[in-house]
Amino acid sequence: MVRHRILSMLALPAALSLGACSSKDSPDTVRVASPAGPRLALRAVETAEWKDVGAEITTTDRADARARIPGVLESLSVRKGDMVRKGQVIGRIVDTRLAYEGSAYGAQAAAAQAQAVQAQADLARIRYLYDNGVYAKARLDQAQAAATAARAQVGAARAQQSAVGAVAGQGAVVAPADGRVLTADIPAGSAVTPGMSIAGITAGPLVLRFELPESLAGKVHVGSRVLADGVSGAVTKLYPSVQAGQITADVAAPGLDGSLIGRRVSARVAIGTRQALIVPRTFVTTRYGIDYVTVVAKDGQLSTVPVQIASTVEPGRIEILSGVGEGDMLVAGTAPR
Repeated sequence: MVRHRILSMLALPAALSLGACSSKDSPDTVRVASPAGPRLALRAVETAEWKDVGAEITTTDRADARARIPGVLESLSVRKGDMVRKGQVIGRIVDTRLAYEGSAYGAQAAAAQAQAVQAQADLARIRYLYDNGVYAKARLDQAQAAATAARAQVGAARAQQSAVGAVAGQGAVVAPADGRVLTADIPAGSAVTPGMSIAGITAGPLVLRFELPESLAGKVHVGSRVLADGVSGAVTKLYPSVQAGQITADVAAPGLDGSLIGRRVSARVAIGTRQALIVPRTFVTTRYGIDYVTVVAKDGQLSTVPVQIASTVEPGRIEILSGVGEGDMLVAGTAPR
């Protein structure tokens, strides 16, 4: 009898301990008899497959304001970041040699003009004497030829003088397009040669330019969606050449910040579609850094299941990568804390 009482006393704490354990669910599973809240049956949907790329904010083209004559850059009126208009004079190049040549041709023109005046006066006098029978016709023809040659020399000297002036006029450095000045590194007073770039200017609309491995060339086409720098756009141009195993594409993205031309940004380009489990973010609860969803079993009970998720481009929606599968029923707002 005593032995029986001792065994009963030893069994009582064990029973209480087992009862306490059974009153609690496991850390990852909670049973609720009456599930509440919105429900969602998981179904795989078609979604875009994205590829992360590095992109550059730039313009479709770049124009250079170049020197057209040799000389000294006398002035440059723009700096980096300034906006210019097509045809605007932004600098001036001076070649002192042209001034001397212009003066020399001017003197030649003056001398030729004096000779032309003298030849015209001789022609008038000889014509008078020819009319009065003093000179023969040959003498008159000779005087007419001399007067014509003198006038031609005047025209040639003036043309040479105009040509020198036109060359000197090419000393004006003109903006070739509307845009923003990117480079203007040559200071005033520097010697320049024909073809030297005085200023680099953006040309054409603002675009986002990125490169992709050539293996993805067949998956990106004109119209492919691109997300970058908080804006979205579409591929407008694929360059036909492949360089170092990369293809280049331009993207038109309205609202793109063009204050810093050449800035590198992260972008995502759609390279196709795939099947994925996409659900509203309200169906996922995060506890201690782990994401959970609440699954409704066939008997109506709820189970809290840890899942792995990934962000999507759709606001308020996420993709479930693992933990549950297609056909499972989720309940929102019922995951325990």
